[in-house]
Amino acid sequence: MPELPEVETTRRGIAPLVEGRRVTGVVIRQPRLRWPVPETVPGLLTGQLLRRVTRRAKYLLFHFDQGVLLLHLGMSGSLRVVPAETPPAAHDHFDLLLGRHCLRLRDPRRFGAVLWSDGPVAAHPLLADLGPEPLSDAFDGDWLHRQARGRRAPVKNFIMNSKVVVGVGNIYASESLFDAGIHPARPCGRISRQRYQRLAASIKATLEAAIEQGGTTLRDFHQADGRPGYFEQSLKVYGRAGEDCPRCGGAIRRRMIGQRSSYYCPNCQR
Repeated sequence: MPELPEVETTRRGIAPLVEGRRVTGVVIRQPRLRWPVPETVPGLLTGQLLRRVTRRAKYLLFHFDQGVLLLHLGMSGSLRVVPAETPPAAHDHFDLLLGRHCLRLRDPRRFGAVLWSDGPVAAHPLLADLGPEPLSDAFDGDWLHRQARGRRAPVKNFIMNSKVVVGVGNIYASESLFDAGIHPARPCGRISRQRYQRLAASIKATLEAAIEQGGTTLRDFHQADGRPGYFEQSLKVYGRAGEDCPRCGGAIRRRMIGQRSSYYCPNCQR
């Protein structure tokens, strides 16, 4: 599933190509995505100027003078900017026509979303209760330490909770916890402020590195220009059960935590 680095990579790839362009048409080939695509979207968007493209958590936000289009890539979605005359493929479900350009959503599994907000986008039901952005100043070790008080959930589940912090998916949680030396199953309420400061710094560094390398391609994700993400080559523990730990040489282990595969070094992570 595309996580924050993959969505941010997509945003950076498409924004220079679509911002400042006027919508000349909308094509909805398959309205049945995770939620139905509103029938009113073509009428609402046609003729409007696309001012900017931002991101909140894993949602891409397309800002117009009157409203915001919310787009989620789901489990297998991708966005490409192609010439408007490019014939659609089997899973190309949504086109935003911008003159000679077409912003095209491909989503084979149809778990993505195309939605509309005509009010304050921060108050949208899908965004209103989200935690801070991990790369923002609002997110740090003090924030994690305060949020963890009184909780007994494994720290890996804790940092993957979007109400605590957004965008820390399974891959990046495993990598960040390894970098910080924290065992993924450790109860989150039993971690010191100092260790949370180290973990917050590790989360920021891991996500920034993944964005710089175009995200992680394990199965479905590709960048906006079709290239794969290269962060997979930098993974230290994720998907490497039985291999040597890059830090101590011991064997990396795999364990199910919260119904998700977790990878860690039992020697380096406590």
